[in-house]
This record gives sequence, C-alpha cells and structure tokens, in this order.
Amino acid sequence: MTLMISRRFVLGGLATLTAIPGCAGAPDVSPRPPIRPGTSGTAEALVARAGLSGDVAFAVATTSGQLVESRGGDTPLPPASTAKAITSLYALDRLGPDYRFQTQILASGPVSGGIVQGDIWLVGGGDPSLDTDGLAELAAALASRGVRGATGRFYAYGGALPLISEIDGEQPVDANYNAAISGLNLNYNRVYFTWTAGGAAMAMDARSGRVRPEVAMSRVRAVGRSSPVYTYSAGAGVDNWTVATGALGRGGNRWLPVRHPDDYAAEVFRWLAARQGITLSSPVVTRSVPSGTVLATKVSGPLTEILTDMLKYSNNMTAEAVGLSASRQSSLVASGAAMSAWALAKYGVQMDLRDHSGLSGRSRIAPSQMVQVLVRAQSDARGRLLRGLLKDEGLFDANGRETLSDSVKIKAKTGTLNFTSCLAGYVQSGGQERVFSIICADVARRATLDSDEEARPVGGATWTRNARILQSRLIEHWVS
Repeated sequence: MTLMISRRFVLGGLATLTAIPGCAGAPDVSPRPPIRPGTSGTAEALVARAGLSGDVAFAVATTSGQLVESRGGDTPLPPASTAKAITSLYALDRLGPDYRFQTQILASGPVSGGIVQGDIWLVGGGDPSLDTDGLAELAAALASRGVRGATGRFYAYGGALPLISEIDGEQPVDANYNAAISGLNLNYNRVYFTWTAGGAAMAMDARSGRVRPEVAMSRVRAVGRSSPVYTYSAGAGVDNWTVATGALGRGGNRWLPVRHPDDYAAEVFRWLAARQGITLSSPVVTRSVPSGTVLATKVSGPLTEILTDMLKYSNNMTAEAVGLSASRQSSLVASGAAMSAWALAKYGVQMDLRDHSGLSGRSRIAPSQMVQVLVRAQSDARGRLLRGLLKDEGLFDANGRETLSDSVKIKAKTGTLNFTSCLAGYVQSGGQERVFSIICADVARRATLDSDEEARPVGGATWTRNARILQSRLIEHWVS
C-alpha cells in the first residue's frame, strides 16, 4: 500500500490516527496540537547565503518535542541515508537488540567414515555481516567434525530472504553500494576486481583478512571502447562484466557488485572447504527449504553491533537485509511500506519509504516527521538505543573541511544522493540539546540526470559541499 503524506502534518502529530490493517495500536506518546513558529531571519539569511538550488527544509525541536524553528518542515523530500535511522528503530523494535543471524551447514544424512551419507547444505539466515573469514570458520568447524565429503549434492539455500538483484535500478550499473540481497550474503555482496596495465591480466576474488578465494561466477573481459566504462549482463548464476580498455590505465583494483549472491557464497564456501580437505560437488542453488542435522553454525554479532556499523559506514545492503528480516515481506517496496505503516502506528507519523537504505530517490519523509520520530524514540528503552548507535558528526568550515567540535556534540545520520544532502539527529552544546532534521534536495535537477551523469553529475560535488556547510551553520545557530 502507498501512504500519502499530509502537508498539514507537523511535529505535534496527527490529531487523528487512521487505522491500518496489520498495524493496530496508537502511538506510544499522545499526539500534540500543531505548533507553527516561523523561521528566524538568521536562518533565512544562512539559507540565502548558501545559494542552493531546490528545497532547503528543516525542523528543530527540544527533546520534549517543542518545535523551535521550521522551514518547509512539512515538505516531503527524499531522506537519503537518514532513512537508516528509521530502519534501525524498526529492526530494534521487531527483532530486538540481541538478535543474531545464523548461517549453518546441514547434512541430510548421518556421517559415516567422514562422509555425509546424503547432501550437504549451506543455509543462509540473512546475515548481512558474513564475510569470507566467517565462511572459513564454518568450513573449519565442518572439518573438525571429521567430515571429508558427501555421497550426495552440495546445495546452497538463500531463501530466508527474497532474492533481489539490486536495491535501486536507477543507480550506475557498477555501483557496489547497489548490490543484491538474499538470505546468503557475502562480503556485502561485492567481488574484488584487480587488473594490470591495459587489462593484460584481470581477476576476481572474494578476499578477506586471511584468504583470497578466486571467483569464477563473476567474469570480466576488456573491450576496446572509451565508454561506457562498465556493462553488465546476467547469466545462469553468473555475473558477466565488460570494461573499457581505455579506463584500465596502468592497473588498479575496486569492488564490483554481485547480482547472484547465493552462487557467489556457494562457490567461495566450496573453495574454502577444499582447503580443509573437504570435497564438495558443484553447488546447486535452490530455494527449496532444507532439512537435516546441523553440523556447524556461524553466529553473527548482536543486532546493535550490526546497526552501529551500518550507520557508521552507511551500508545499503545491510540496511535492506535488516529491514527485510524485520518485515518478512517479499520485495523492497512492500517492506518499505510495512516500515512506513509501523512508523505511523508506533510514532504517529506518515512517511512513504520505498526501501530501508534510502537509496531510492522516490522515498519521502518531511523533516518534521523525522524529528517527531527521533523525539518519541527516546520514550522507550529500545528507541533510546539509537542515540548511542549514531555516529559522532563534525561541523564543516567554509572550505568544506569537517572537524569534530569540542563544544558542539552531534550524534546524527547523514544522507547523500545526487543533489540531495540530509542530516538528522541530536545536537548538544552548553547544556542545551536539540533534535533536528535538515533536507536539502533539488528533486527537479535529479530528475534530469541521465545514466551517464549518475556517477559524477556536473556541479554535484559543489552542491553537496555547500549543503553540508549550510547544515553546519544552521546547527551552530540553533545551539548558539
């Protein structure tokens, strides 16, 4: 379902909450009547001086929810990665702070003489933090049980989450922040591409801290062209890449996204198992639910640890895997709608979220809505955890250099898309504390970008730098 955002909604909340199927219950804090103070001349002067195209909207409140200042605070705009703050609250509420993901090895038959009398299964539980070292631990644990092979097949199962080949179809084809999601995720579903001068030698691997398994399911060949730099096509469990020879230079390396994560994890595990003396057949990727005896388990860190890293590094794949695990929906659009409905029931705010990472430019949150969520989140134990998970943010000087301030302490989430820059969180200075959300967005300019401009749009870097400087000046104004 699509939630329509009322432009009359402000920080105080809706006077009446509309019941939504599957989301019964009133918000934890009673709605307050609307408060509409105007924007000070100082704030307007700061906005005018920044000279940003598009919208500059913000809302700032006291920790008790009293609106201090607002400019276009009810305007729904793309939240970019500040949506990850909502995702964190959603996951903490639905899964619990101590929730841990599990990746397991199952056997469909008994072990006799070191051989499984049946099939061996690699079963994913949606863990977004699983890396090659983690898979290596699973292979070592299997070897410690004396297993050397199986009479049957080697299966890989990622059905704990839906298989989604990319988060947002409008991103550049080679954007590694736009990888796939599945119940089996590895290395944030990225593969490491290395090449020598002119592409004379190229390789893909799934490197980690200790090993570098070669990868065959992700393939690349150099093509004599100047652009586009990369093209992609999918095969049966295979990622096919081409790269322009003109872009290869003297050699280099980078991460590329993986679109077939189950096949990727299965191939890497088979390689790691072989290093432990375990022979497995070529993997069969399936969505048929496995059954059997658990031989080994890899348990992730607690959800709070995963969310801390997600917020610090703004990892999109983690946000989507966590959000899908909380909603149990079959698509990102449905999962984003479920989280939007939860926010209405929990905090009394309406928003239209199309995913959990904020990568989709079609998501919409008004600054006043974000502020209300951040204020009301402090009223329950799980919601209060968010503040500790947020990263310390600094202030930008006139040249765009960021420095952590000794006097102005900011715990917040940033968000950046082309011609969109957001900041939302908590700021404390001199015993005074504020809750704020700032969204700078030129939606019309974003809409004119074509695929060739997505990676580095003309004027995009300058626009983003100026937006960040403006955000810092606004925060200083609010706590001065």
